[in-house]
Amino acid sequence: MKKTVAFHNLGCKVNSYEMEMMIKTLAGKGFIIVPFDQKADIYIVNTCSVTNIADRKSRQMIHRARAANPDAVIVAAGCYVNTHGSEEVTAEGVDICVVNEQKKDIADILDSYLGSREAGEACAQTDISDLEVLHTRCFIKVQDGCDQFCTYCIIPYARGRIHSRPIAEIVDDIKGYVSEGYKEFVPTGIHISSYGKDRPEDGEDLLGLLEKISEIDGVKRIRLSSLEPRLITEDFARSLSRIEQLCPHFHLSLQSGSDAVLGRMNRHYTTGEYIQAVDILRDHFDDPAVTTDIITGFPGETEEEFRETVDFVEKVGFYETHIFKYSRRRGTAADRMEGQLPEKVKHERSNVLLEINKRKKSEFEDRHISERVVSEVLFEDTEDIAGKTYMTGYTREYIKVCAAGDRYHAGDIATGTIRRQSDIIIFEDRS
Repeated sequence: MKKTVAFHNLGCKVNSYEMEMMIKTLAGKGFIIVPFDQKADIYIVNTCSVTNIADRKSRQMIHRARAANPDAVIVAAGCYVNTHGSEEVTAEGVDICVVNEQKKDIADILDSYLGSREAGEACAQTDISDLEVLHTRCFIKVQDGCDQFCTYCIIPYARGRIHSRPIAEIVDDIKGYVSEGYKEFVPTGIHISSYGKDRPEDGEDLLGLLEKISEIDGVKRIRLSSLEPRLITEDFARSLSRIEQLCPHFHLSLQSGSDAVLGRMNRHYTTGEYIQAVDILRDHFDDPAVTTDIITGFPGETEEEFRETVDFVEKVGFYETHIFKYSRRRGTAADRMEGQLPEKVKHERSNVLLEINKRKKSEFEDRHISERVVSEVLFEDTEDIAGKTYMTGYTREYIKVCAAGDRYHAGDIATGTIRRQSDIIIFEDRS
């Protein structure tokens, strides 16, 4: 009898990619994939352990799965297992622990636990090509691991040192996804700026990878995930600007606008180097979307250091700023630092940055809302907004837009102008 499997994903885009791979593997072996809120024979929680909050969410989802079906097989996969160990995770009510390195073997692990390979053998010919493609944007894992050792981060211990996939292997993957209907590709990893540095003898780097991806027939867009500011040089930006499919959307992780705090974080760059990277990108791209991450309330952050961050965010003018309140993480250097700030202070500082983000985001969008500015939109999905159904999609700068009616479908690319209507941005085709 075929087993039903429900997945829940926590954490980063790499986790999302790895979950999709597990889903495809199990579907290809005859397992039936069902939503996580349904009763299932097997629940797989793809865990995260980047913060104590992520740990807690991982435990909550494990307990939720057990409550949904006390007789189910509960699988915990990923970073929470890597950082806490099988013995501790099993005590949470987990039947099978799968570390990151074992995710590719999920079908064999389940078969072994279930005591029989009947399910896989009986359904080995299952064709997964008819599975509905729900999204037109595809995250492609190009590397894993990190050598940066930021003082607040546990990921180098959970994921290990950097490991890059060969370009040829990545290209083959993308060709397969193109055949499934995907149009936009996002090379992702734990630290993609390090791509190729673990295999210098192969001469492969991030720029070379992007150029190879751009040569694949059917790739309409390439969107970068998080980059290190130090990677952005004049030559690098100039080469990027020559890649026609590359979206002018750059996520440069900041974390703090204070050089003193950056030093305590072990971030390897200064605010001066950061703003230089932003200026270089703006020299080579026409008003690109620059987005970032900031941690508020890092140990020892004074009011003056926080004001430096506020001033820096105002100066840069980000399209979006993702704000995180510092969360102590057992096993990191920052957890042992003096000057741990109360939650009230973190909350207040977060609110200040949230207000700036709201204003700066609107300012950026307003510069693109004009009859004279032509935007290209890749439509992705339908959404019900205020009682009306829209087809939604994203511009190359990652501005979310809505189109009323049934003219567009997922995967359609159209050019036109955009205008603000209440709380949404409306697309108007001018072709």
